[in-house]
Amino acid sequence: MDKKRITRRQLLQRGTAASVGALSFPYIVPASVFGNADRPAPSERIVLGCVGVGGQGLAIMGRLMANPAIQVVAVCDVEEGSNLYLGGGVCGRKTGVSRVNEHYAKQQGSGAFKGCDAYGDFRELLSRKDIDAVTVCTPDHWHALISVAAAKAGKDIYCEKPLANTVAGGRAICEAVKANKRILQTGSHERSNDKARFACELVRNGRIGKLHTIRVNLPVTDAHHKWVKEQLETPPVMPVPETFDYDMWLGPTPVVPYTAKRCHFWWRFNLAYGGGEMTDRGAHVIDLGQLGGGFDDTGPIELSAEGKANKSGLYDTFMEFSFDCTYANGVRMIGTNDEPRGVKFEGDKGWIFINVHGGNLEAEPKSLLEEKIGDDEIHLGRTPNHTDNFVEMVKSRGTPMATAEIGHRTGSICHLLNIAMLTGSKLKWDPKTEQITNDAEANKMLARPMRSPWKF
Repeated sequence: MDKKRITRRQLLQRGTAASVGALSFPYIVPASVFGNADRPAPSERIVLGCVGVGGQGLAIMGRLMANPAIQVVAVCDVEEGSNLYLGGGVCGRKTGVSRVNEHYAKQQGSGAFKGCDAYGDFRELLSRKDIDAVTVCTPDHWHALISVAAAKAGKDIYCEKPLANTVAGGRAICEAVKANKRILQTGSHERSNDKARFACELVRNGRIGKLHTIRVNLPVTDAHHKWVKEQLETPPVMPVPETFDYDMWLGPTPVVPYTAKRCHFWWRFNLAYGGGEMTDRGAHVIDLGQLGGGFDDTGPIELSAEGKANKSGLYDTFMEFSFDCTYANGVRMIGTNDEPRGVKFEGDKGWIFINVHGGNLEAEPKSLLEEKIGDDEIHLGRTPNHTDNFVEMVKSRGTPMATAEIGHRTGSICHLLNIAMLTGSKLKWDPKTEQITNDAEANKMLARPMRSPWKF
């Protein structure tokens, strides 16, 4: 080995044996390691595999592939190719391979790139020793199993939000990432928005006085919400398309008849696979509430919620809801279906509202938005964007904007609120032990049985 030069792969290998924390892992990759500043040599790029290449998976893959430090070499999906996704775009393995190959064909000096490989089983992709990192952009019910397996295989992970589909699954990811010294970025990209981070800095530094209430607005008025609300009958059983491995798609969940609107985009409105709007946009808005309140490593101690769901048909998530959470310091997080979508921080001297998506800010007094954060105050950092932050943290072994623990704590609130609506109980929650302490039946819902052979 040339002792005068540390390659990217050597650095990542060191990451396996060193602490993930930025303070305890001081290595920074010098520009020379990556060759040309505009385009690193193929042998020095972070080699990426993409698990789940539906609409969101393709979008995340594109953003990461645009970073010159990334080399995508493989995609994985149980769908070969289909136009059944929201908007009618064709997604799946064939589209993923095509986009990767087209991208690198346009790159000068793409060198030894021999084309993108495709897999129908994530375990085959994870078995590749040349892959350094993976994206996990599957339906929620697969996040935990794939992320845990990826961490154990020594891969860094970009996992879409919510981090998992159960509280137990989120904790399993956190433990696997910690034990295997991996970098994980939860796809809560709203917290990488400059305006949102500035608003949270204002709250954390007392500019609105003493914070007492966080208001979460989660409207359910989009066209797809309205369509789901109207579906009161179970759709007919359909033949499984030849391009689709439905049994693998079901994975750890019970076997049920195939119908097109159970899968692809629409899975999020069935509790077996997702959590409805609560875990969809809720995982973004509640996440900003956690950041602004300074609760990234904890959660509420009491939660109550009411909701309305279809009483018949395929979709059983709550399409209308309200909730009230109380943290140990007395701060309340109150959620409704009010518009516009976003989060409002209320203190005894003013308030700040973050619009989601986009991050536009409103405040009272308006002068709050002209404030400057002093050198000796709390700074929450900035990043060009969420995917680039992941790439930089993979290189430096630093702490990403949305760690596994952060994603887990936000996801846990979403799941607890769904549990509160399902049981009708006001839940007492211990953020340290991660147990519901006043309702044994509700506590059992923190985890779900998995269909054989799937397990952590």
